[in-house]
Formats: sequence, C-alpha cells, structure tokens
Amino acid sequence: MQNLKIGWIGLGKMGIPMAEQLLKAKYLLSVYNRSKDKEAALKTMGAQTASAPSALMATCDIVFLMVSDDEAVSQIFKAEDGLLADESTGKIIINMSTVSPGISREMAALCEGKGNFYLDAPVSGSVKQAETGTLVIMAGGNEEAFEKVKPVFEKLGKLSMLVGANGAGNSTKLAINSLLAIHAQGLAETVLFAQANHINPEDLLTLISNSAIGTVFGKIKGDAIIADNYSAAFALKHIVKDLRLAKAEGLSSPLAAAAFTTFQNAETEYGDEDIIAVLKALKVEN
Repeated sequence: MQNLKIGWIGLGKMGIPMAEQLLKAKYLLSVYNRSKDKEAALKTMGAQTASAPSALMATCDIVFLMVSDDEAVSQIFKAEDGLLADESTGKIIINMSTVSPGISREMAALCEGKGNFYLDAPVSGSVKQAETGTLVIMAGGNEEAFEKVKPVFEKLGKLSMLVGANGAGNSTKLAINSLLAIHAQGLAETVLFAQANHINPEDLLTLISNSAIGTVFGKIKGDAIIADNYSAAFALKHIVKDLRLAKAEGLSSPLAAAAFTTFQNAETEYGDEDIIAVLKALKVEN
C-alpha cells in the first residue's frame, strides 16, 4: 500500500500534521496549497509539490482534501485546473473537510460520471489528535473504495468507520459537532455559575474530570480555562459554520438552537479564538 501515490490539498492547522502522518508512514505524497509557503515544511520531509489540483489527479491514486467550506470544495473540483479537469479514471477522492452533505453528494455524482470514486470522510479531533494520528474518521460512500483506503486512514486515526452513502459522513460530523457545541457551552456556563458562587474553577474542574461526567474534551478545555488560554485549536467561528450547516440539514432541537444563538452572537468578538472562548462571551452577557 505504501506504493500508492497520494495527493493532498489543503495545508491548514489540520492538513499539515495529517499530511505529515502519511510521510512518516512512507507513502509517496504530493501536495497542493494555494499559499505556497505552507508547502515548505512538507517538502523538507520528502513531499513533492503540484502546480494544480488537476496535476494531483493525473499522477496520484488517491487525493485527499482538507479545506474550509463548500465554496472551496467546489472550486477545487470545478476550476479550470481543478480535479475534474483531468480525464483519469479509477481514482479515489477523499474529502475530509467539514462541509454540507449536499456538496458531497454533488461532487460524488460528478466523480462517478468520470469513473472515479468520492468519499466524504470528515474527522473528529483537533490539532493534537492530527499530530498523533488518533483522529476518528467517519466516511460516506462506496464500500469497496472505503476498504481500499482503510489502511491509509489507519495512519491518520485510531478509528475509521463507513456510516452510509455519500453525505452520511458529513451528516455524522455535523451531529458530533452539534454535541461539541452543547458541551462547550455547558462547560462554560458551569464554570461561570461556580465562580459566581465563590467556587474555585480549578477545584470544580478537577471534580468534574474525576466524576462520571468527565470527558477528554472537558479536561482539555478545562485546562485552557484555568490557563486563560483561548488560542484556537478549533476556532469558535468554525463551530458557527458547522451549526449553521446542521441547522440547514434540519437540526432544530432546543439545545442545538440555543447553542447556535450563543455562538453566533459570540463570533464577531471571539470568532478567531478557541471554541471555549464562549465562556468570555457568556461572562460579558451576564
């Protein structure tokens, strides 16, 4: 499998460490990014670079995407030098971005029309999990294509699962991130309530972490609260995007609706900070 030629598009906070995992696993990797300076570190590790997405499609067996939104995905596929400009067949395109199920179904149909496969395979986890290859991957699409790339997924994550047809991976990710938003808001509200009642937040968070409701997420974000560190591992503006996508797919439950309102109101001031910066927005409101 290491003889597979892999292409990677999108070298942001998640894309770079994920691509690094494939290089460490000795895969033949070529990368493309609009900002060429982000390719430099991977070149020193042995990656090749491509001039355009179409060049990756022509020379690689599998092409990964990790980009920001539906618009970026559409551009990568449909541009004059995009993935669909190449006439290759039998390739597997894997979109690991958190985007709408609709864009995945559209791109899957276009890929199928040219004799290629498309998997939507977003991930649960942040930069630390990308750096350690311990992401959770949820995929939608063709089972044969999924089984073929599963060994590659195993270098990126601790679990990969096919959850349905194209778009199902994206729907699953939106469900998980909606819960993430609810957890973040709940944790922030709990800390603020305890502070208002003269409870040391560090004591509270220690108790929570050792109780039945303790979670890895709560521990990581609790540590960030104690350290007053709101630098973005997962930017608050991104959870607003995900909640907006989930709402468009029909998520309208009371907790999800409340979280969307809270995070949307916080975005202007705290959008570039971490998701747990919602605590600062709630503190101002109260």
